[in-house]
Amino acid sequence: MAASSTTKAKQAATKKTSARKPAKKTATKRRTRQPGKKLVIVESPSKAKTIEKYLGRSYKVVASLGHIRDLPKSKMGVDVDNNYDPHYISIRGKGDVIKGLRKEAKKAKAVYLASDPDREGEAIAWHLSYLLGLDTKAKNRVVFNEITKDTVKNAFKEPRSIDMDLVDAQQARRILDRLVGYSISPLLWKKVKKGLSAGRVQSIALDLIIQRENEIKAFKPKEYWTIESEFKKGRSKFMASFYGTHNKKQALDDNPAVQKILGQLDRQGDFNVVKVVKKERKRFPAPPFTTSTMQQDANRKLNYRTRKTMMAAQQLYEGINVGGKEGSVGLITYMRTDSTRISSIAKHEASQFLHKEYGAEYAATKPVKGKLPEGAQDAHEAIRPSSVFRTPASIKDYLSKDQFRLYQLIWSRFVASQMTPEVLDTMAVTIDQNDVQFRANGSKTKFAGFTKIYDKTEKNNVLPDLVEGDVVKLSKTDPQQHFTQPPARYSEANLIKALEENGVGRPSTYAPTLDTIQRRYYVKLEARRFVPTELGEIVNDIILEYFPDVVNVGFTAKLEEQLDATEEGQEDWVKVVDSFYQPFSKEVTKAEAGMEKIQIKDELAGFNCEICGAPMVVKMGRYGKFYACSRFPDCRNTKPIVKEIGVVCPQCKKGQVIERKSKKNRIFYGCSRFPECDFVSWDKPIGRDCPKDGHFLVEKKVKGGKQVLCPNGDYKENVQK
Repeated sequence: MAASSTTKAKQAATKKTSARKPAKKTATKRRTRQPGKKLVIVESPSKAKTIEKYLGRSYKVVASLGHIRDLPKSKMGVDVDNNYDPHYISIRGKGDVIKGLRKEAKKAKAVYLASDPDREGEAIAWHLSYLLGLDTKAKNRVVFNEITKDTVKNAFKEPRSIDMDLVDAQQARRILDRLVGYSISPLLWKKVKKGLSAGRVQSIALDLIIQRENEIKAFKPKEYWTIESEFKKGRSKFMASFYGTHNKKQALDDNPAVQKILGQLDRQGDFNVVKVVKKERKRFPAPPFTTSTMQQDANRKLNYRTRKTMMAAQQLYEGINVGGKEGSVGLITYMRTDSTRISSIAKHEASQFLHKEYGAEYAATKPVKGKLPEGAQDAHEAIRPSSVFRTPASIKDYLSKDQFRLYQLIWSRFVASQMTPEVLDTMAVTIDQNDVQFRANGSKTKFAGFTKIYDKTEKNNVLPDLVEGDVVKLSKTDPQQHFTQPPARYSEANLIKALEENGVGRPSTYAPTLDTIQRRYYVKLEARRFVPTELGEIVNDIILEYFPDVVNVGFTAKLEEQLDATEEGQEDWVKVVDSFYQPFSKEVTKAEAGMEKIQIKDELAGFNCEICGAPMVVKMGRYGKFYACSRFPDCRNTKPIVKEIGVVCPQCKKGQVIERKSKKNRIFYGCSRFPECDFVSWDKPIGRDCPKDGHFLVEKKVKGGKQVLCPNGDYKENVQK
């Protein structure tokens, strides 16, 4: 019994041991079956979220939140005596991000760098590679022009090594900008005032604005006249303009010249149709957007500032959740490009869409090809929707108002570029009496073509069916005096176009350039047009005198070409930088010795400080002008500059409604008794109450004028045009 008990005990122990061993082996197997995931690093969390969905569970996608290494802000950071060796440091505030990336990279099976497909993106990948201890020659760089499932997956099938030519081009640009900025800016601080800056592209932008302002100031208007006349044939009436006499074009410089022409006419007599030319004219669509043309059109048609356009475009590119099976998807291709090129797949998809939705007659067999601007890199496709079948209407509910309007503009422009031209029937008519000629031009759309979708700007001007030999009667004449107008000030759209035409800057530089010259208060916007300030003119004069090459358009355009050649591997970046810096450094030395200190006198406010009695002056701050005591820093009294609109506050009935500006420079209205009264309104109160509910009425801008309405939506008055 004892032996039997012992045997049973041994058997039970053996069973327990054998039961434990497989469990231990299984646990070991579980650990070995969980290798690290493949790590993908991009710039933004929204881009990471979209890409991770496409790649699946074996990938982990994280964001670097933009650049992680850069030149230090506290010093030049470039060793000009040692081949312009840059001293990069980790960007302040990015310590936790870098620590997290290193931790993820250490346990990852592989690391892929999927930053944007341009110079900046390549530089980010290179800096990441350095910080994470990766081999720069390893094939771990992944690029894609659009963030869609197929494109992203295909890109990961063909990774490449980091393109050091692209990195060198970005590095050269960054170092050049640092050399210019950190050489001229301290001089401006010392000789003019603190907080000023100068840069290669921003200095040319400022100079262009000031040149235009000088043209306007020097402009002398010249008088000229026109004679618009109404003719009729039977019941049909049409307008014609005075052309000239004896079949030669003639200018009308003054009223006596007009009266002489009118004196030659027999108003009651017959006028003869002596020439009728009928033609068919085609109007072709514009090519798809580049970065600059998108910024220009968004400014003109949507009233978007450049920064707002690029922010919305970035969001559309990185991915928007459009619901259903698709979820988060990139809606447009990469938005920093100077190319109008379109992939064959996108062309084919557009053709399919047009055949299905509009018919074969609207689909172009050979879509329009845009002319590349001089110096264009043509590195990426034009800006287009990632799928033409994703119409603006189908995804409107998933987009913000700004995103939708920009997407609609991009989608329409691309689809139109793949369509047939608009066909117009035109008619040019010459009318004569006593050797005095009038001309009328008419047109009528014969086939809508691309205007079915986009850019229907020309209105039909239909003339009666006239033939040579017809007789018409004069109904009335309308002589009008005019004066020639000076060239218009630059809008954001015009300035970007001018910079691009001059070969200055590249797609990624336009938005920050315009932002900088406004933040420095070198220019201000009036009626959406750039006006230089006194400070801007002072800085521009200094740069023109001491650093002429910096504002020389031809010199800067040539430098841009050298940077492009560096990107192609045709130029050594150190030689490019050196060829600029050697003569520039001599100009800096000369300026340090010869530049005199400039005193900018403060404008008197017209009243005294209520604290110390000293005169108050107008100062310029980060958010615009304000009143300050002239005894600063001994007296720190300040006041905002407010503009009363002549309306009593509708809330407290004591203070005045004043115009103020938010930190984003948007106008709003508040009470002069703030903070005692917290009244605020985005729309301008007009000093009357709503006849329906007693709420104060406001004036709101609408298309074509202004409208008076009740904020509660119960009352509206007619639009004032």
